Amino acid sequence: MNLWLVNHYAILPQQAGGTRHYTLARELVERGHQVTIIASSFDHTTRMELHIPDGAPSRLEVVDGVRFLWLRTPPYEGNSTRRLWNTVAFARKVLSLRAQDLGGRPDVVLGSSPHLFAAWAAERLARRHRVPFVLEVRDLWPRSLVDLGNFSEGHPFIRWLENIERGLYRRARHIITLLPGAGEHIAQKGGDPDRIVWIPNGIDADRLPPPEPPTPKDAFELMYAGTHGLANGLQVILEAAERLQNRPFRFRLVGDGPDKPRLVEMAARMNLTNAVFEPPVPKSQIPDLLREAGAFLMVLRDSPVFRWGVSPNKLFDYMAAARPVIFSVNTPLNPVEAAGAGVTVPAEDADALAEAAIRLLSMSPEERWRMGLRGRKYVEDNHNLNRLSSRLESVLKDALDSR
Repeated sequence: MNLWLVNHYAILPQQAGGTRHYTLARELVERGHQVTIIASSFDHTTRMELHIPDGAPSRLEVVDGVRFLWLRTPPYEGNSTRRLWNTVAFARKVLSLRAQDLGGRPDVVLGSSPHLFAAWAAERLARRHRVPFVLEVRDLWPRSLVDLGNFSEGHPFIRWLENIERGLYRRARHIITLLPGAGEHIAQKGGDPDRIVWIPNGIDADRLPPPEPPTPKDAFELMYAGTHGLANGLQVILEAAERLQNRPFRFRLVGDGPDKPRLVEMAARMNLTNAVFEPPVPKSQIPDLLREAGAFLMVLRDSPVFRWGVSPNKLFDYMAAARPVIFSVNTPLNPVEAAGAGVTVPAEDADALAEAAIRLLSMSPEERWRMGLRGRKYVEDNHNLNRLSSRLESVLKDALDSR
């Protein structure tokens, strides 16, 4: 099978962020398939051009047997109109791809939706080559813009995006969703329930070191490692840090994103001495970084969009590190609670977050270690991407067979 996988923000392990598609593609390659990941050369996390230094429009690179076609797109900072133009430019370049650009016609095209334009371009590409199209739903667009971005449901831009969304659901041979409860929403928007498959985010077991208990420190370290964006609601971490200013806690916020400058300024105004901001690290270095923590913070804003569940890469990295997780997300689908791997508190509640930190500190190291090991076992059993690749392979083969 020759698979073209379109994901605007796909990255390599040497970059900071999620490597879901690299891991799944590597497993498919080991099973004899050819996979080309089509992505932007402009790194979404660092806001830097990483893959085409000579100014060329594109570049083909092979990593562990996985082919990456990097497409040059315009730079941007923050959530500006230039970022919107970057997404449109990427979609236009995907539309212009020819079979000879990648050494032959695809058998299946998979389009991922960190935004709808990339998935729409992938569907058009599949239609042009007369091959099956498989849609991967990462976030529910445009619902997220309504619930998190304060757009009106009747806004012309939202209605236009919803038309694109409905069209993608109708035309996809199969719909892969990362969110465990999103099938209901997709069916309401025209997706065939029999074609919806759940393949969540997870861990790359081949690159995972064995679990080790944390080294004792003077302060109990609570770490957040991930995007500093609108949906994350990281202000609550700073508010909890302020409440624990005179206790033995240290808050580490690792990563980058459009909201980081505001958060850094906020921490300075609050005169926080127990909270530090650190730059993002490559995915390959995440396991070593996470070992330094005593516990992790999984926080999101209080929004109805999370009623269909969440599947952030960082959560499964946290649990794989065998440390307790404070889960501050209002969702009925809670992996931390299911695994018995931490403490659950309401979203955007700084008092509850601080109390959860105190509760963890009051536990014995052995109790926290057992809690962390339960999380490790849970992700090994349920979120191992090396195993989930078999589910993806079955979806792709079924799409191909039913052509």
